[in-house]
Amino acid sequence: MSAITYIGPQVFKPQTGVIGITCIKSCKYSNETKHLNISALKRGTGGRSSFNGFVATVFGATGFTGRYVVNRLGKIGTQMILPYRGDTMDLIRLKVSGDLGQIYFHPYNLRDEASIKQAVKYSNVVINLVGRDWETKNFKFNDVHVDGARRLAKISKECGVERFIHVSSLNASDSPHGHVLSNGSEFLKSKFAGELAVMEEFPEATIFRPSDIYGQEDRFLRYFIHEWRRLIQFMPVWKKGEATIKQPCYVADFAAGIVAAMKDPDTKGKIYQSVGPKRYQLSELLDWFFRVLRRGDTYTRYPMEYDPFFTLKVYLTNRVSPSYPLANLHWERIERECVTDVVQKDLPTLEDLGVTLTHMEDQIPYELKPWTLGLYHGVDADEPMPRPHPPKVAV
Repeated sequence: MSAITYIGPQVFKPQTGVIGITCIKSCKYSNETKHLNISALKRGTGGRSSFNGFVATVFGATGFTGRYVVNRLGKIGTQMILPYRGDTMDLIRLKVSGDLGQIYFHPYNLRDEASIKQAVKYSNVVINLVGRDWETKNFKFNDVHVDGARRLAKISKECGVERFIHVSSLNASDSPHGHVLSNGSEFLKSKFAGELAVMEEFPEATIFRPSDIYGQEDRFLRYFIHEWRRLIQFMPVWKKGEATIKQPCYVADFAAGIVAAMKDPDTKGKIYQSVGPKRYQLSELLDWFFRVLRRGDTYTRYPMEYDPFFTLKVYLTNRVSPSYPLANLHWERIERECVTDVVQKDLPTLEDLGVTLTHMEDQIPYELKPWTLGLYHGVDADEPMPRPHPPKVAV
């Protein structure tokens, strides 16, 4: 028996006997399969320059909620792999969420299993934030919320990922009641089917069902205050908004809940409802938003179902700009705004994860401040404008 040992820059000498066997057994090659406990590599004091033992792959990191989740993860020393598609300028700002070497960007395609595997095979946590608010010619709701979610869960399971966190939607149902759409919301149907697909492939997955999420660059506040959503000063709302109850959630609370679930192994296989602390009629919320904007005197709600001009407006908006509807105005969004938030008492919420919920009364004036009418005109610094009275809480 012989082996080759390297003893100099240009000299190779055969070795025989016990020495050769010892040399072979002592070599550690990179292709050997070894079990590595990543959590044993923890280091640092717990900040962005530390490593807390979690390597997380965050799909959908460039979206609205994704940016908050990435920042929250980076703040506690999580190493992250952020898959992306499209222009890298959309995600370059996420680089500062962690210290040098903490964040790695990786291109992927939701239909390409090889690219997904490359993004998850080094992680012990995978978070799926991928979603579509409207359908395009390339991606339908089922392509993203069902087939895509199943593919991510399946590959994560095959790669030995310990935790899989999937984001669904509140009111997800296999047969939602229709309002402006006779068959109900296809978005909510696909979200429900996506939950079933994820649980089939990854039974230990943790699922979040968020209500309407508000914050910087959201699609809730900015949708309702956009001029294209109104007809000059008139706001068309289904049944004037008096038949719909909403329980919006602040985006930072939602991100805190995901991080808390990631760190708690008892959350495996559970469904959490991400809702705010209070319930409001949609009419009360809209009136309050425009009072905060100082436009309450020039704003009027009326029943949307009796206005054919608004129906024509939505139809033309979707025909002219199908891939990215102006002001997010499309029938699916209108249908979901008519749906009352149903919170099931037998399912836990963010408060069960130890999250202190933010009240809308404390946050909305800050979120709407850039759009406030005459914010810096005619106001004495010593006598600021009084804060408008908050909305009534629904029972």
